[in-house]
Amino acid sequence: MTWLRALREVVRSGLTIEEARLEPLLALRTAVGVALVIGPALWLASPAYAASAALGAYSAGAATFQRTWRPRKVIALGAGVGLALGTFLGYLAAGRLATFLPLLAVWAFAAGMAWAVGSTAGIVAATTVGSMLVTVTLPTSIGRALEHAGIIALGGVAQALLILLFPIRRWGAHRDALADALAAVADYARRLRHDPTAPFDPEPLMTARDAAAVTPSQARTRPSVLHGPRGLAERIRPVVAALADPGVGAPPEGPGRDRARELLDAAAEVLDAAARSIRRGTPAEVSPGSTDALCVDEGHEVLEGPARQAAERLVELLGEVLEIARCGTPGRTPASPVPEDAQVLVRPTMFRLVPVVVRAVRRELRRDSPVFRHAVRLAAVATLGYLIAARLPVGHGYWVPITSVMVMRPDFHQTYARAVARLAGTLAGVALATGMVRALGPDAQVFGLLAVVSAGLSFTLNRTGYAYSQCFTAAYVVFLLGMGGQAWEQTVPERVVLTLLGGALAMLAYVVFPAWETPRLPGRLADWLAAEGRYAAAVLRSYAEPTREHHADLRRALLASREARAAWQETYDRARQEPVRPRGLTSREAEEAQEAIKGFDRAAMLMESHVPRADSRPVPEAERLAEALEADTAQAAVDVREHRNPDWARVEEALHAWEGAAAGDGSPVVRRGAAMQKRALEALATAVSRTPLERDVGSAREEQRVRAAAATEGDGSGSAHRGG
Repeated sequence: MTWLRALREVVRSGLTIEEARLEPLLALRTAVGVALVIGPALWLASPAYAASAALGAYSAGAATFQRTWRPRKVIALGAGVGLALGTFLGYLAAGRLATFLPLLAVWAFAAGMAWAVGSTAGIVAATTVGSMLVTVTLPTSIGRALEHAGIIALGGVAQALLILLFPIRRWGAHRDALADALAAVADYARRLRHDPTAPFDPEPLMTARDAAAVTPSQARTRPSVLHGPRGLAERIRPVVAALADPGVGAPPEGPGRDRARELLDAAAEVLDAAARSIRRGTPAEVSPGSTDALCVDEGHEVLEGPARQAAERLVELLGEVLEIARCGTPGRTPASPVPEDAQVLVRPTMFRLVPVVVRAVRRELRRDSPVFRHAVRLAAVATLGYLIAARLPVGHGYWVPITSVMVMRPDFHQTYARAVARLAGTLAGVALATGMVRALGPDAQVFGLLAVVSAGLSFTLNRTGYAYSQCFTAAYVVFLLGMGGQAWEQTVPERVVLTLLGGALAMLAYVVFPAWETPRLPGRLADWLAAEGRYAAAVLRSYAEPTREHHADLRRALLASREARAAWQETYDRARQEPVRPRGLTSREAEEAQEAIKGFDRAAMLMESHVPRADSRPVPEAERLAEALEADTAQAAVDVREHRNPDWARVEEALHAWEGAAAGDGSPVVRRGAAMQKRALEALATAVSRTPLERDVGSAREEQRVRAAAATEGDGSGSAHRGG
């Protein structure tokens, strides 16, 4: 992608209205938290204290809107404490550049490294850098600094108390994650009716699994309906795929295919009903027609062999889903305080999270890590922005580094899109608030009320797009400054200029010290291929020796393959938006390789749907194929990283040996899956295998294709202009 096209995409993305379900009650509660600290501070103290209280309450409230599975009150308290600590330390070092700049650089670097833990930690940490930068306007003594820090922390406490006293849709995010997973499988079943090889994105299942991890205190109060359906959705997905597949399931045409479509339609309705039940906390309701379709008649069932086994298994699993959903009502607690999968899905408490954070940060302390490079950029931009602002003949110069810190993200597209969105939102919000300030005149109480209203609107629009929430955030700041007695003529134009300067500084920092994802594509593809090879081998070993240990290994390999796939998808999506020439993999090769590995994964999933129980007859021939697959995919991963052509000699030898073994004839599902895997591996080799000359020609053709696409866009716009 060229720079011109990338910037066009950045502007479009930054100003796009995102379709998201609004949460006005949550926004109202958070705005009330801001009001509860501004009002008393204005009445009992001064506008300066009210501004500090508003900073803590607003930032802590905004933190609770981030996607996290921990209790929101804990997030609010943590944000309030972090803001207060940053404010106090900033005051201790303020006044001398020799002390303040090193502290600011270290604090900003630590905030950038917080992305190693997750996006929520990174975003909350960035707000603490902003609070430290504001400390240069604090009063003159350590005692007063402690007072302001305490009031900022009080804002976080107020938000946490409101969450505790007025819970809104308790466990709502967890319910939504589980419902989305069930709805995704339902949609998959419907698509399989018309396309037996339809793809499936496991992201909703991964999100539901992440949401299922709870702390011991959460496990004691989690509703019982949130315990079992996720595992059932995991098991239903391969079963519906196996039922629809013409090779191992229902025949391509005839009564068997009609019966499969009927079962898939009924499965979709049951799963959708269960999703609605879990999301709303009401018993599930299913039409009698779907219930009748799920009855497998022993004497008149048209499905046979593996297809019939899949149908019977599907009916059994859907029955369990309905039993849980029909009994699930709000307020129920599990029979046992510890969920059955707590050994795997345990979430550490805040105190036990410290070693986890240390390990995560240590893993990212390397030069090629996007998180590390983001932390370096954040530290450099915060200090440079502060120095530039200090030399400008304007007040409130700290808005330059604050803008840079708040828009910067570890990847190119988000950083640039947020910079555009922040500038657009700031211009609109400042214009709106300025007109109101001029019309109303100086009145601290009125401005405090308008600040609360603006905060509520900002929280309401938080998930519709950064530009639109930033519009009311800018208005909120203008009203706070007006409440403190700052004349709009001195603050509004300055803020617009400083916001523009801060955004430009953040964008320039990414160009100077980037963390491009495009060069990482071969490595991510290799990791995904190796993980899929281990998953496929684990499936085959469950056939070779059906034991509980092998089934547990299969589950672990499946989760690892999903994590590798998610890492590849994230890198691939970001690389497509970067103005960087392909390195190692062209966009077309990456797309073809992705489709090939997805086909390999689907074949393993079909085999997983018929994994025998622990007491079933073993298939010893599967062990040799498992070893061959694991060895060849591991070596192929090395080859992909080093830009060599992969080879599947061991797999071909194992398949050839199996074809001559009569014992293998009793496993049609395994044989069908192995054949699909071989074709997928051959397609992968075709996608990534090139001679040196082909590599040079391929890179040249890719560059020509990108230039031609950009030229076509330019000609099209020019023709339209001339024609108009």
